[in-house]
Amino acid sequence: MSEDAVRELLEEHWAALEVEQPTGARRMRVAQLPTATAQGRLIAGMDHEGIRHILIPVHSHRKIRTGLDGPVLRLIKRPLEDAETYQTYADLSCLRTDLNDLFTGLCVDVLRAVAALPENPVKALYRVLDRWKALFQSQHTALGPEQIAGLFGELLVLSRLLERDSSAHRLWRGPEGHHHDFLGGADAIEVKTSSVGGSRTARIHGLDQLDAPPGGALFLAWFRLDPSPRSGPGLGFLELIERALRLCDDESALSGMLAATGYLATDADKYQNVRFAIGEERWYRVTSDFPRLTTRALLEAGVPISVQDVEYTIDLPKDPPASLPQDGVVEVLDRMIRESV
Repeated sequence: MSEDAVRELLEEHWAALEVEQPTGARRMRVAQLPTATAQGRLIAGMDHEGIRHILIPVHSHRKIRTGLDGPVLRLIKRPLEDAETYQTYADLSCLRTDLNDLFTGLCVDVLRAVAALPENPVKALYRVLDRWKALFQSQHTALGPEQIAGLFGELLVLSRLLERDSSAHRLWRGPEGHHHDFLGGADAIEVKTSSVGGSRTARIHGLDQLDAPPGGALFLAWFRLDPSPRSGPGLGFLELIERALRLCDDESALSGMLAATGYLATDADKYQNVRFAIGEERWYRVTSDFPRLTTRALLEAGVPISVQDVEYTIDLPKDPPASLPQDGVVEVLDRMIRESV
């Protein structure tokens, strides 16, 4: 089965189990999954608290790894018994329902790994858990102020795109390391933010960041973000993330992209007081008279390229070139959606 098909199957099972009435505090509602092992099929489960489980059948004498006991994931050895059968399972559950989408992604990986190693399903489970643990460990450091401001600006643009197309998260290329933040059709958008009062500057990373895509146009969106107290004007960082997830038709995919930027839902408490008001917003089409350094321009000028990791700061112009009017910004966003279909 494809990854999307496995995900849909899991969600369907959990949705069906959720509407069933629990018959007791120690009872679990379960549904068999098609993935089979020598000990039997994997099952999806839901307990009386509405917590989702994935259960992998194991020998009764098999020891299960310890140390995974919250606050998000729990792995225990659990026997299940009905009128006809008694079976022991490795029971993996997600203790936070707000992270169900991420847990579904983890369970998709578990099912696919077990299907590839049915003779040793626990080993397959551990492989998946270790890969996910490595991902979370690599991102354990909370985002710094500049990273938060940069992500906030990108999410502002992403939300506007998602308002036009709930699948527009596919245009967000920044999390994968692309030199442009958004790419749709032949056009690209680069997003910059500044929280320095009154200044209109942008930090450019590399000689290709202000190069337009071949045959297309590049637009630079710049926001001056004014930090605001929690009860003040503006928009909270977590509010903006929730808005994007709500607008997106694939929350799990977007959650994965956010994780790639360094934001993890498990760290949400660290950002509760982060809030910005948009002090100024300007959009530019990056043309030949726009202040920039690019590989193409240096080569055309006969300057040999013998440096790497170039970073520089530009002062954004007033006129020329003029910033785009609001209807021009709307046209850029609409065109990117149309051309990406």
